[in-house]
Amino acid sequence: MARGGALTADDDARPAREVGVGPWPGGSDAWPRSGAGTDAPLDPRYDPELLAHGDRRNVVDRYRYWTVEAVVADLDTRRHDFHVAIENWAHDLNIGSVVRTANAFLAAQVHVVGRRRWNRRGAMVTDRYQHVRHHPDVAALAGWAAGAGLPLVGLDNVAGSVPLEGYALPRACVLLLGQEGAGLSDEAVAACDVVLHIRQFGSTRSINAGAAAAIAMHAWITQHA
Repeated sequence: MARGGALTADDDARPAREVGVGPWPGGSDAWPRSGAGTDAPLDPRYDPELLAHGDRRNVVDRYRYWTVEAVVADLDTRRHDFHVAIENWAHDLNIGSVVRTANAFLAAQVHVVGRRRWNRRGAMVTDRYQHVRHHPDVAALAGWAAGAGLPLVGLDNVAGSVPLEGYALPRACVLLLGQEGAGLSDEAVAACDVVLHIRQFGSTRSINAGAAAAIAMHAWITQHA
């Protein structure tokens, strides 16, 4: 790429990197089945369209050619005990990134607080595999969490917050993040059992909400997964 971001002829000539796998080797006679013989029923985890035409989805090899429903069912058998919630009062564009990271770290659920609609482009289709629940306001989230016996752990660098580094995160909890820029609302801070901050050393006051969510989830992973 040339300086300033302009494309050059060499850039145009680069072949696109192929993602995923092609059709199942050996054709339909070799497809995975639930019994012996080519006339046995197809293994119900597999999608005949993907087997026939290839699987170009962004999934790990374990789930190649599986149906979405089969992938979700398998993930549900081993999801972690933490949830992630993010406030969405002004269509926060980070929510898609949070959902994608929650899928990568196998969160139990993602909770969107405030506006129901959110931009799914950043999720890169992972919202098909990740359970996402909506709450109209913080009070609704707090009521749900209390009923489920889950403490709310806020993430924001507000007065009185304590460092995430070295803090013993509860195994079962909800990691609650505020909206980009504004951070946690006053109502959210009041509803939290504890508010943590991520230590920073530069000039900026805060880091991106999607990045903060990833750091918090990874902190949980290092302690419990």
